[in-house]
Amino acid sequence: MSMSSQHKLLFGILVLGSIALFLINISLGSVFIPVSEICKGILGFKMEKETWEIILFHFRLPKAVTAILVGIGLSVSGLLMQTLFRNPLAGPYVLGLSSGASLGVAFVILGSALLPVSVASFFLSTYGLTLASGIGSFLVLAAVLLVAKRLKDTMAILIVGLMFSSFTSAIVSVLTYFSTAEQLQKYTFWSLGSISNLSWEEVTLLFILIAIGLIFSITIIKPLNALLLGERYAKSIGIHFKRTRLIIIIATSILAGSTTALVGPIAFIGLAVPHMAKLLFKTSNHLVLLMSTLLLGSIMMLICDSIAQVPNSELTLPINAITSIFGAPIIVWLLIRKRKIQ
Repeated sequence: MSMSSQHKLLFGILVLGSIALFLINISLGSVFIPVSEICKGILGFKMEKETWEIILFHFRLPKAVTAILVGIGLSVSGLLMQTLFRNPLAGPYVLGLSSGASLGVAFVILGSALLPVSVASFFLSTYGLTLASGIGSFLVLAAVLLVAKRLKDTMAILIVGLMFSSFTSAIVSVLTYFSTAEQLQKYTFWSLGSISNLSWEEVTLLFILIAIGLIFSITIIKPLNALLLGERYAKSIGIHFKRTRLIIIIATSILAGSTTALVGPIAFIGLAVPHMAKLLFKTSNHLVLLMSTLLLGSIMMLICDSIAQVPNSELTLPINAITSIFGAPIIVWLLIRKRKIQ
């Protein structure tokens, strides 16, 4: 399916908007950096102040790129889950990936007293928490894939994912009950999410993982369009449903699992952005939806991060709270507006 001229216009507006927001996001913070100086620095020219160069390349740029990658990963994985389950409330964490990551981190933070000192000190570092989160997500994914092979009903997989979430949440609750105030505070800070602590090496790793997830997603554009009309229709036109379902689960796991492992659980984006794309572009073509969701996810994360860092202040608010506070009313407004138009 080709894109209409209206879709091309909307894409052009979104691309320009994302570039503008990217530059604005980098310029804001405790130290304001003019956009003209940012452009000079990015293009390789010497900036007016040396401190601006340090702030730009060591702090602001990695954070802005991370925001874009997180927005892409979560929004596209949310679109995949909503299409697979044909459920508007399905999100990237519906398979229990976030709960698995939370369990892995809870084990090393809340159960650190049970570990040897050298092991505990490693797992309480940034790399250790990322590793623990990734292991937790991978174990839940392995369990879901194992169950998925034995189940024909897609909705049953959704229920299994919810059950895994409940099970892991219960274990986290038990660990929380026996933890100290300091351990609880550290775990709470991780659960609020943060995109400002990644090094360029970690950003590169996240980029590679998001790119792999997107490649998987692009290969199943036609099956995704067919799935909107149901499993039987998809099978009747020659779609290998089990293989498509497996690719969707793997793509979602890579996209959502990698972001959760590196920046913590980020709420709202994966659930709401696909709805924004559908309401804005008014199409069921997944090629258009994938590209629009990708751009809107980036834009939403850049906006939320710009609000979270509180311009001209050293105060930084939890990104997880901002995504929900800022985003939820927008979706309610869009849905009400859509209802009035219909």
